[in-house]
Amino acid sequence: MTIDLTLRTPKPDEYEAWHRLWDGYNAFYERTGPAAVPEEITRLTWDRFFDAYEPMHVIVAEAEGRLIGLVHFIYHRNTTMRGPVCYLQDLFADPDQRGKGIGRALIEAVYDHAREAGSERVYWQTHETNATAMRLYDQVATHSGFVVYRKAL
Repeated sequence: MTIDLTLRTPKPDEYEAWHRLWDGYNAFYERTGPAAVPEEITRLTWDRFFDAYEPMHVIVAEAEGRLIGLVHFIYHRNTTMRGPVCYLQDLFADPDQRGKGIGRALIEAVYDHAREAGSERVYWQTHETNATAMRLYDQVATHSGFVVYRKAL
């Protein structure tokens, strides 16, 4: 079942509506309590979306006048391509709205944005336990086979 969606960039005065979704995303990945994203970083992230010099972007999904999904993406250079590469960093839909095509629509919107920016690739990562999301991802992209390593500094 799909719904009538509007995909767009949020307005600066929609911080609280976006923040509700951002909180949901962080709760999904258990970034709460001591692991929570500090409000200062959340606010900085929001402000970056409206800074033309920042490579960070956001698209929100709206239905019936309410924000119900978000996607954040970032452009960066790559050593093997001329144009920028697009990293889809965060994707979230309200839990009560899942299964209605919101995630797919947001991913496709990032693809469109990346094409317009001259990007040859969009990529992202997800947790290995996120089987529901991976069913969608297997339909809209190719699993690269790469494993992510990281070290907190």
